[in-house]
Amino acid sequence: MAAAAAVSGAKRSLRAELKQRLRAINAEERLRQSRLLTQKVIAHSQYQKSKRISIFLSMQDEIETEEIIKDIFQQGKTCFIPRYQFQSSHMDMVKLASPEEISSLPKTSWNIHQPGEGEVREEALITGGLDLIIMPGLGFDKQGNRLGRGKGYYDTYLKRCAQQHTKPYTMALAFKEQICLQVPVDDHDVKVDEVLYEDASAP
Repeated sequence: MAAAAAVSGAKRSLRAELKQRLRAINAEERLRQSRLLTQKVIAHSQYQKSKRISIFLSMQDEIETEEIIKDIFQQGKTCFIPRYQFQSSHMDMVKLASPEEISSLPKTSWNIHQPGEGEVREEALITGGLDLIIMPGLGFDKQGNRLGRGKGYYDTYLKRCAQQHTKPYTMALAFKEQICLQVPVDDHDVKVDEVLYEDASAP
């Protein structure tokens, strides 16, 4: 039990540190890294071969995903976005009709647009699963360990994917400031297949 408490304490302090790091990134730098990662995603072989893609709508301190969403539609792929249930760790991935639709969706307490809970939408797992999940997070290490915001939405959803379909490829988008030496993890945490960020060693 002591080990679990230690991990949760380590996660808490790392979350606080990462939130501070993220607050320090100015709008211009955020846009620069977002553009760079948009290009990385669009050029990625996993993205190119995926037909059904789930992607998050960005919060203020996350990589901006708007241009990727537009590309998903331009390429004729199917786009799903998260619908979080705030009273639990349950999340669905529901179909988005168009990029233009986003601004008309109601806003949650986190200031993210998402379809209302009562609104009937196609859910990815019911209609054939997902090929690719592009996901957010607060911190990552180079081994693919991810530190989320503590609710477990993605971990829970990925377990559902694995039970119902073949596991989608998971790709996280991160500012280079979110890359940590080592992210503390426990048994519930699901690794991501790949973390995309601005890598100094890459061309």
